[in-house]
Amino acid sequence: MSFLFGRKKTPEEMLKQNQRALNRAIRDLDKERVKLERQEKQIIQDIKKMAAQGEMAAVKIMAKDLVRTRRYVKKFIMMKANIQAVSLKITTLKSQGAMANAMKGVTKAMGAMNKQMNMPQMQKIMMEFEKETDMMDMKEDMMNDIVDDVMGAEEDEEESDQLVNQVLDELGLSLNDELNSMPMASGSVGGKEKMAKPSGADDELQARLDNLRRD
Repeated sequence: MSFLFGRKKTPEEMLKQNQRALNRAIRDLDKERVKLERQEKQIIQDIKKMAAQGEMAAVKIMAKDLVRTRRYVKKFIMMKANIQAVSLKITTLKSQGAMANAMKGVTKAMGAMNKQMNMPQMQKIMMEFEKETDMMDMKEDMMNDIVDDVMGAEEDEEESDQLVNQVLDELGLSLNDELNSMPMASGSVGGKEKMAKPSGADDELQARLDNLRRD
């Protein structure tokens, strides 16, 4: 039966059609209101003209016409306001319908995404990720321990040198002076080596070291 009465309109199409009808009615009311306002101005001019000529009977009749004209102008303004309110409601309904359709589409998309999501596979991926992360952290800790051991040995050696220098500084000497003051070996003709005799500075250093041992 649709080929006899036409296709059934959707709610959106019906709202759009009613919106166009309301806009057309508002335009028609504006046209009529403008005509009445022009007529009102013309009646005022005629009243002034008749009053100047002393035609008081005509003035009274025109005055009643002026009152009716102004009353119709007010009615047209009120009708336009009511039509605009209805048009605003239709616009609100269209917005709500558009929002409902959008939410419906989003709901379908979310349902499709949830169906595509494989939870066991996601759980397996997360477990593998956690495993690899733990392994990486363990390797990083091992590397840090190795670096700390190497750097710690160097720091121990530096600390030992600092302690030696501190002791020598208390004695008023330096490590270089101590090394330079050590006896040097000299060769003999027969291939035998003998130690050089200690000098006076060596005797003084030896005496100070003996005092430190006794203390």
